[in-house]
Amino acid sequence: MTSGSSPRHQGRADVPEVVVARLPQYVRILSRLRENNAEVVSSHQLGERLQVTPAQIRKDLSYFGRFGKQGRGYDVVHLLDRLKEILGLNDQWNVAVVGVGRLGKAILSYPGFTPDGFRLVAAFDGDPAVVGQDVAGLIVQPMDKLDEIVQREAISIAIVAVPVDRTQHVIDRLMQCGVQAILNYAPIAPQVLPGVRIRNIDPVLSLQSMTYYLGGEGEI
Repeated sequence: MTSGSSPRHQGRADVPEVVVARLPQYVRILSRLRENNAEVVSSHQLGERLQVTPAQIRKDLSYFGRFGKQGRGYDVVHLLDRLKEILGLNDQWNVAVVGVGRLGKAILSYPGFTPDGFRLVAAFDGDPAVVGQDVAGLIVQPMDKLDEIVQREAISIAIVAVPVDRTQHVIDRLMQCGVQAILNYAPIAPQVLPGVRIRNIDPVLSLQSMTYYLGGEGEI
């Protein structure tokens, strides 16, 4: 996928990462509103659903232009279309999964990627016993074919679900192949090159932060 001069790339470095992380939540809420035939939504209504203030909603959206009219709210279809354009969700993104253990198989079998513009096109594993298996319609490929297939399939995003001791090596390989966006499920924070975007998904860390509110005194 080439970047070109699409509006979603204009001034992207100036937008706080926390704002970018909220945009998919806006898209999800707006999609549901559209399904329910809602035509207009206010910042107050969006704020209630996202559990942020209306002022924060307005500030988030102001990074990308002017969308609503004071006293009227936001046109649901127009705002949804613009946010999907900004996020690049009108394009199709080819994705590879590296690591086809239990988690990798679950990811490959998940049906929700395609409707949102993500197409799983390749699966890789370093275990000869796994290579050659058919998982959700994809034949698992050996790691030595990574560069060839990434280039051939124009893969720009990778989901990494390998053991901790293999994670950095796999991510290094992906970066060498030109992959610029990585979703990492291993419980470590790998190092990446400038310009490569990585998101680390660790359910245990999320659970640990939640227990602060459940059992502890909350005081130091």
